[in-house]
Amino acid sequence: MSDFSLPGFDLSAFVRATLAEDLGAEGDITSLAVIPADARFEGVMDSRDAIIVAGLPIAEAFFRALDPEMEIEILAEEGAAVPAGADLMRLSGNARAMLTAERSALNTVQHLAGIATMTRQYVDALAGGATLLDTRKTIPGLRVLEKYATRMGGATNHRMGLWDAAMIKDNHVAVAGSVAEAARRAVAAGIKDIIVEVDHIEQIEPALGAGATHLLLDNMNVEQLRASVELVAGRVPTEASGGVTLETIGAIGTTGVTYVSVGRLTQSAPAADIGLDFALA
Repeated sequence: MSDFSLPGFDLSAFVRATLAEDLGAEGDITSLAVIPADARFEGVMDSRDAIIVAGLPIAEAFFRALDPEMEIEILAEEGAAVPAGADLMRLSGNARAMLTAERSALNTVQHLAGIATMTRQYVDALAGGATLLDTRKTIPGLRVLEKYATRMGGATNHRMGLWDAAMIKDNHVAVAGSVAEAARRAVAAGIKDIIVEVDHIEQIEPALGAGATHLLLDNMNVEQLRASVELVAGRVPTEASGGVTLETIGAIGTTGVTYVSVGRLTQSAPAADIGLDFALA
């Protein structure tokens, strides 16, 4: 068993809850009816697409939860780029256990590898002009895993939740009355990291004067981003956000912004095409 762990993520609890959802009260009735209890399978998990690998140690945990003695060899490193047809994992063990764990294991790897693969596409398109950030647009309950997958793809995590940085957006400004007043309230509350979203270049100086430590430049075009970066002049990090695509991120990265954040990394990444083929041992 690998020593895979993530801060804030309970792998054992995740595996138990996921298997419980799939098994229900009756268990895997198909395998119980069709597969002899002592039957053994050998299997190979492989990728039908070129992908960035993410989630194999989690897949391993699903299989070991049902057959602790299963022989498992992980064949690709997390974060590695592998071609279509690459073998990812080799297994040998109880056939019922393999069939029961198969869908949970594949769902997880397909989802995380899909996120990592899309993330790498954005990193490559950005071409080092800025640092790619993910967002909080994650499936409830899967944030730690999905943000792990973006790291495997080469991105840097934005804030993990509402607790680790203030982010003042338009609705906060509407209630506070102005960007400056909202930022001042965050400063008065003793918050160290204060991200302020600005929609117009005229909001930049009031936000900085009130204590913003990071500016999110929302839905600005390339010319507006360049002008904003010039005005900020390195006083705080700048982040381009809103409507960023593979076609536009390269130009955005040339504007001098520190970061570019992309919600679709976790919100819209397609699942990777990964399969698992079994044979009697």
